[in-house]
Amino acid sequence: MPTRQSSADGANHGQQPCESAPAPSKGIPLDSAKLAGHASAEAAVAAVPELDGSLTAPPDLTAAAFFDVDNTMMMGASLFHFARGLAARKFFKAGDLAGFAWQQIKFRIGGEENLEDVQASREQALSFVAGRDVADLVELSEEIYDELMADRIWAGTRALAQMHLDAGQRVWLVTATPVELAQIIARRLGLTGALGTVAESSHGLYTGRLVGEMLHGKAKAHAVRALATSEGLDLRRCTAYSDSSNDVPMLSAVGTAVAVNPDQRLRDVARSRGWEIRDFRTGRKAARIGMHSMLGAGAVAGAIAAGLAYRRRDYM
Repeated sequence: MPTRQSSADGANHGQQPCESAPAPSKGIPLDSAKLAGHASAEAAVAAVPELDGSLTAPPDLTAAAFFDVDNTMMMGASLFHFARGLAARKFFKAGDLAGFAWQQIKFRIGGEENLEDVQASREQALSFVAGRDVADLVELSEEIYDELMADRIWAGTRALAQMHLDAGQRVWLVTATPVELAQIIARRLGLTGALGTVAESSHGLYTGRLVGEMLHGKAKAHAVRALATSEGLDLRRCTAYSDSSNDVPMLSAVGTAVAVNPDQRLRDVARSRGWEIRDFRTGRKAARIGMHSMLGAGAVAGAIAAGLAYRRRDYM
C-alpha cells in the first residue's frame, strides 16, 4: 500500500484529513463547488445498488480509494472521447474537434487551465443535451465507451484499484465528466461507483443546466468529503490518485495521496510533501499523450461544452 501522509500534511495545506463536509441544510445556500460536490455524492450513493458487488474480500467499511479518470485511469480525457463519439453520431460537426484539440494544445503549452474560462463555461457545460432523454444519452455512453475508451485504460492504474478492492475497500472514480458516463466507466472496470458532474434533469429530460458546477478542483474535494460523511468513511484511512495539480485539494483531503502520471506541478508538490509517484508512461507514448491525449479535465469540459452548446441548434 502507498505510504500514508501524516495528519500534519492536511493541516499545513488547508485540508483536514478527517474533515467531512456538512450536509446541506435548508435555507443555507452552498457555493457552486460545494453544491456540485454534494450533488455528485448523492448521485453516487443512489447508484451504488447498481454498481456494487465489486469487493472481493470482507469489506473494510471505513477505508476507500478515489481515482481521477482523465490521464490517471484512462489515457486522455473521457469527455473528449465522448465528444468524438457524439460527433460520429452527428451531434455536431466532426471538424469542430480540431478546435477542441487546439484548446488542449494551448493548455499543455501554457501548463495551466484557465479557471476563468472554466467558470465562464460552467452554465454552458452539457447544454447540448438540453431536451434530450437521459436514458438515450446513457445508452450512447455505453456504446462510446466500448468504441473509444475501453482500450485506453491504464493497466497499472487499474491494478492499483484492484489492490484496494482485494483489501475489501470500496473504489470510486472522481471526475469532471458527466456522472452517467462516469458510472458506466466504473461499472465496466468493476469498481464501486463514481463521483461526476451532475447535469440537471426533469421528467427524464436534461434541462441544459448543471447542478452547481463541473466536478473540478475544489468541487472534487467537496464531493469526497460529502461521500465520506454519507458512507461513514474515515478519510485518514482513504487514498486518492490523480495526475493533475488541480486535484491537490482532493489529494490533500485524504490520508494517502498518490500522483499518477503527474503533470510537472503535481510532481513538484508530490516530491515536496513526500507523496508516492507512479508513472505508467514511457518514451514515445508519453510524448504523444502529452500533446493530444493528455487533456485537462476542466479545460476540455469547458471547450467541448461551449462548442456543443453552440452546435446543438443545428442538430436538434
